[in-house]
Amino acid sequence: MLTLEQKKAIVAEVAGVASTAQSAIAAEYRGLTAEDMTKLRSEARKAGVYLRIVKNTLARRAVEGTGFVCMQDSFVGPLVLAFSKEEPAAAARLMRDFAKGNEKLVVKAVALSGKLLAAKDLEALATMPTRDQAISQLMAVMKAPVEKFVRTLVAPTSKMVRTVAAIRDQKQAA
Repeated sequence: MLTLEQKKAIVAEVAGVASTAQSAIAAEYRGLTAEDMTKLRSEARKAGVYLRIVKNTLARRAVEGTGFVCMQDSFVGPLVLAFSKEEPAAAARLMRDFAKGNEKLVVKAVALSGKLLAAKDLEALATMPTRDQAISQLMAVMKAPVEKFVRTLVAPTSKMVRTVAAIRDQKQAA
C-alpha cells in the first residue's frame, strides 16, 4: 500500500514527464510475464521512452494540466504508460514492435501533441520519420532544384563535347 507522500511523488514524477513529452501511449499489459515487462523496459530505455505502470487514479491526476488530459477516459484496467520525450514516434514504434511479438500487449490510447488518436493510428504514428530522417528528406527536397539547374547549365557544353568527339571518331574511322 502506498502512502500519501509516495502517491504525491509518483503523480509529480509522471506529471513532470507528461508536461514535456511529445506523445503518449497507454497499453494494457494484462497477461505479460515479468520477464516480458523487463524486456519492454529495457527497450524503452534504449529508445528514450519513459515507461511507467501507474494506478489509473494517479495517472488521471498526473495528466491534468498537460496536453494528455484527453487520455483520462481511457485509463481503465491495468495500463502501462509510455511517453516519448524527444521524438514523437519513439513510444509508438516501441509499442508497435513489442506488440508484434506479444499479442497480450494491447494499445488502448494514443495521444500526440494534446490530441487523442484512435488506437489504430498507432501504425501511422510509428511510421513517422525520425528527426534525422525528416531533416535528410528536407535537405534532399531543397537540393534537388539546384542540382537540376546545374545539370541544365552544363547540358549544352557537354552535348557540344560529345558532338565534337563523335565527329573526331568518325574522321578517324574514315
